[in-house]
Order: sequence, then C-alpha cells, then structure tokens
Amino acid sequence: MLKIYNTLSRRIEKFSPASKKRVTIFTCGPSVYQRSHIGNFRTFLFEDIVLRHLEFSGYSVTRCMNYTDIEDKAITEASKRGLSVKKLTESNIKIFHNDMKMLRLKTPDCFPLASEHVNEAARIISELLRKKIAYRHGGNIYFDPLKYKGFGRLFGLDMSKWPKKKKRFHKDTYPGIQWNLGDFILWHGYRKGDAASWDTELGMGRPSWNVQDPSMITPYFNETLSIYCGGIDNLYRHHDYNMAILESIRPYKMSKYWMHCMHLYVNGSKMSKSKGNILYTDDLIREGFSAAEARFFLIYSHYRKRLNFSSANMQKAAKKISAFRKRVKEISKSAAGFTRYDKAEMITAEFTKHMDNDIDMKSAFDSVDALVSSINPRDIKPAEAGAVIKALKKIDTVMQVIF
Repeated sequence: MLKIYNTLSRRIEKFSPASKKRVTIFTCGPSVYQRSHIGNFRTFLFEDIVLRHLEFSGYSVTRCMNYTDIEDKAITEASKRGLSVKKLTESNIKIFHNDMKMLRLKTPDCFPLASEHVNEAARIISELLRKKIAYRHGGNIYFDPLKYKGFGRLFGLDMSKWPKKKKRFHKDTYPGIQWNLGDFILWHGYRKGDAASWDTELGMGRPSWNVQDPSMITPYFNETLSIYCGGIDNLYRHHDYNMAILESIRPYKMSKYWMHCMHLYVNGSKMSKSKGNILYTDDLIREGFSAAEARFFLIYSHYRKRLNFSSANMQKAAKKISAFRKRVKEISKSAAGFTRYDKAEMITAEFTKHMDNDIDMKSAFDSVDALVSSINPRDIKPAEAGAVIKALKKIDTVMQVIF
C-alpha cells in the first residue's frame, strides 16, 4: 500500500487518489529564462519516479508539467543578451527536451507554456477582481491574502505576524527563501517599452508568475488534483499563492497531496552563479559519466533529504550502478525463459515495499542490490535467471538505469 508524506498535513498518509478514474498530477516545470541545471533535474527526476511508480503500482496517471516562459527574469535575461523573450525561451526549451530524453524522463501528457495561457490568466484575475479578493493599484493588479481564509497553511505561515500596514510586492520573484508579508502581484500593467505584453479583457499587460500555474491547470484539470509536486523552494510563497488563487475561484481543494523535493547542493553549498558552481548534464558527461550514471546519482537518495554533489559522491554512485549492471549482465547470459523463483519474487516485493514507503528509492535499490549480489549465475537454472531478469526489467520501468 503506497504511503507518501503530504506537505499539507505534515505526515505520511495512505495514498488514495482524488478521483477513482485516474491519478492527476501537476508538476512544476522549468523557468526557461535559463538552462535547467542538475539541481533542477533532481526535482524533475523525483517527479518522474513518482509518476512511474504510480504506473508500476497499476494506476492510470495523467500528468501535466508547465513551462514558465514569461516572467521578469526572462525579460531581463533576453534584454541582456539582445534577444527576444521568445527566442531565448525557445532555445532553453529545446535544450531541456534534449536533457529530458538523455535522462529518460517520461514526457508529460500536457506541457503547456505560460505564454499560451495569458487569456486564461486574465479570466482568473477578472474573477478574483469580481470577488474583491484582488484589486487594481495603478496599472497592476494584486491579490490580498487576508481575503482568503487559511492563507499560508501549506507552508505553515504564522499569520499573527502579518503587518498591520498594507504592503505590495510587485516583482514576480524575490531572491532568497523568505516570505513577503503583503499583497502579491497578479498582473503587470503595460508600461511603455515593455518587451512582453498582451491585449486582454484586463487591458494591456502580462500575468505574473504567481497566476501562471493556475492558468495552466484549469484548462486540463476541472477537479481536485491527486498530487501537486515541486521543489522545496516553491514552498516559500509560490505554492501557497497558487493554492489561494485557485481555491478562491473553485469550490473544491486544489490538490489532495503535496510533495516537495529537497535541494541538491554542490560540495556543501547551494548552486549559484556568484559561486560559479552551477552544473549541467553536459558537465557530467564531459567528466566521463554516462547518462544512466547521472540519472542514478540524482535518484539514489530519499527525495526529502538534501543531496550533495561532489566528485567523490558522483564516482561512488557511478561505481555502484556500474557494478550492479555488470552482475545483471552476467545473470542475463544464462537466462532462458523464466519460472517461479523465490529471489526473483523477493526483488519485486522488496522494491515495492520500500517505494511504497514514501518513495524511498535508496532503500529500494539497496535491497535489490543485496538480493542480486547474493545470486551466483553459475548456481541457478536458466529459467531462474530468466525470472530474475524479468523482475529487474519490471522495476526498471521505474528506475530506468538497469537496462
């Protein structure tokens, strides 16, 4: 029985989909003002594992993942590089798709772009204005969190500390991991010279980052989501903003479960341009690691624990999966057909047991590794070897690193 940690309740819960027909998942995709680094891919791979394990467990899953292609950062970066926002983001999207393919991420059922859902964002904001939850100030439109009961409950925000004096935060995002205690922006009204704007029912302008996820959820999911996934940094501001917006215009909860993946650090530090420690998949390939080894390193941990990249840690993970694959190859040489075999059944059972315990990939792999290590290819019958290979192929529909 699958159990997962629900950020909203702050406890591990038995998984039961919001809908009997299918599991619906929305996963925060890349902000494509820049190329996605391996820290981003740690989160994307965690989401991929969640999806694959649900399918492994027999669920029918519909997953949506978005592109954030219009925001302050994209406009600033495009201007800095002398490009249009569209040209900048399209280039990064192409690279992202190539990295996804290399790391064997499953393509989502829907992959919407924020720039293609501006009118839906405007519709949502108009509804919030009608309900007097949002208001105009100058050319911009802001959301008043005090008008939404339970604001900040996903993060666990202490609303008693909310300032008495009204404050407005007009940027899409702010540096660091902290809360902006005030009204957050929904709509950037047009200003002369703006590089990106649309003519909508709200007038000329563009939607803020805060309303873009809701605008890309409503066309695809007219129901409570089963799971909403993202990186732990989205737990500050962003996901509570999303929840407040959607639940203000819909008569049901945004998502039943919320899952968040912890950061990947590099040599004990957060990745940043100023530190010069940002790493991409290309960097790992240039160091001589395979795509399977890169994927294995990024999934071989518990998603709620911080993962630290270092040359030594990467080498250790690469050696582990390489040795495992070598043993599997030896077993496969003697495989012919398959029959019932206790250790083959134990492989599937052990993998399932640990994965059902809040997607514990590290424990799942280690238990399978121990079982495979105990098998001597020369001592088992060809049909028994075949049963082992069949079991490993089944769990590799989730892991995607063995074959």
